[in-house]
Amino acid sequence: MSKSPTKAATRRQAPVSRKSIRGRTASGKPNPIDVHVGNRIRLRRTLLGMSQDKLGEYLGLTFQQVQKYERGANRVGASRMYDLSQILDVPVSYFFDDMPEGVERASPRHILGAVADPVTSQLDRDPMTSRETLELVRHFVAIPDDLNRKCVYALVKSMSSERHTLPQAAE
Repeated sequence: MSKSPTKAATRRQAPVSRKSIRGRTASGKPNPIDVHVGNRIRLRRTLLGMSQDKLGEYLGLTFQQVQKYERGANRVGASRMYDLSQILDVPVSYFFDDMPEGVERASPRHILGAVADPVTSQLDRDPMTSRETLELVRHFVAIPDDLNRKCVYALVKSMSSERHTLPQAAE
């Protein structure tokens, strides 16, 4: 009699990778929605003049954990998002406001079919999320005198519209 493989042996399949892709793009980068939520956390924290240490203290976290939330490396759960909204004095919906067009296509339900990741790089270049912009806005809104604030606004506006024109040389 020849020995035939057992039923259990014939059912064996190639090992399945247990690595989780939840919340990540096909390339392994953080989900652009998580990056957007993190940017909104950083925006609000910075506008309030709050350090990562202080926010971490309020949340019972280290500043490194806050950094990971702000980069989108760690996903923000519902209860943590609620706590953040209370500490930062914004509605939960604030974290999803001003989401660039197309980011919603990067939701986990669409992620398995994702091939390219242009949205994350678009978020990385967004000038509204740079530290310089956030600091400028925070200091601008802190100007106590309305007239001075309007003058600063007019100055910045005039400078930005002139940036594409070269000054004319005197003849």
